[in-house]
Amino acid sequence: MKAANQKTALVTGASSGFGLLISIELAKCGYDVAAGMRRPEAAGKLLQQAAKFGVAERIRVIELDICIEAQVLAAARFAEEGLGRLDVLVNNAGIAVGGFVEDVPLSEWRRQLETNVLGTVAVTQSMLPLMRRTGKSKMILISSISGVVGFPGYGPYAASKFAVEGLGESLAMELMPLGIDVVLVQPGAYGTPIWGKSFGELKVREGSPYSGMLKRVLAYSERTAKKSGDPLEVARLVARIAGMDHPRFRYRLPRSTRLTGRIKAWLPDRFFQRLIVRLLGKDDS
Repeated sequence: MKAANQKTALVTGASSGFGLLISIELAKCGYDVAAGMRRPEAAGKLLQQAAKFGVAERIRVIELDICIEAQVLAAARFAEEGLGRLDVLVNNAGIAVGGFVEDVPLSEWRRQLETNVLGTVAVTQSMLPLMRRTGKSKMILISSISGVVGFPGYGPYAASKFAVEGLGESLAMELMPLGIDVVLVQPGAYGTPIWGKSFGELKVREGSPYSGMLKRVLAYSERTAKKSGDPLEVARLVARIAGMDHPRFRYRLPRSTRLTGRIKAWLPDRFFQRLIVRLLGKDDS
């Protein structure tokens, strides 16, 4: 798989969505890619699409549940022995738990934070020794507009992505003297499976005071999904960042997402919050 000085990448959560597309785009750019996924038997779609572009031989599927320490350590050994270097680490794996803060069971909060935050930290810790030895490598963290704006019904997911933002800021300064660039990518609404998995399972407890707003949030999410952009935009951006000598720290897309971030920065907090609630419809109370 690896030739001398051949550039390499490891992508987590590569069985679908952004991870699948990012793996293919990096392979098209000449990287040997370790595509990590919880269920390697689900690799068919990735490898079929990679074959269409003639890059299937550049992709090695590895079993990697970022919440299982033994698998994270095994992935680090594979990167060391199978790749020999690690130029790009894409921390993409994650889940989205939807629901109102009061209604979401603590077990779901733990699952959300264990995956999106602690799982990301585990992979980062395990891959950094090889990245340091590689020199001039990049770590790309797939964050979200939910790491900038916390919307109603998105509390657990937003909490995890705000944490990823803080993690990225600290890492960027810690790793800068070591020649490792840390980059945060903040996608907005894109048609990836993560939202169907989350809000398709969303439940509200009987008698919840949030049931009315929940219906409006779900309707908003459905409308947004229908208008969502092409997730390939995100994958192509990540591939471009991988090849940049001096990438910016944050990238936000699509254009509507950049606008949302600017509006939040410009407006007083309470005004912005009231605006979002009005957009979702007047409260029933």
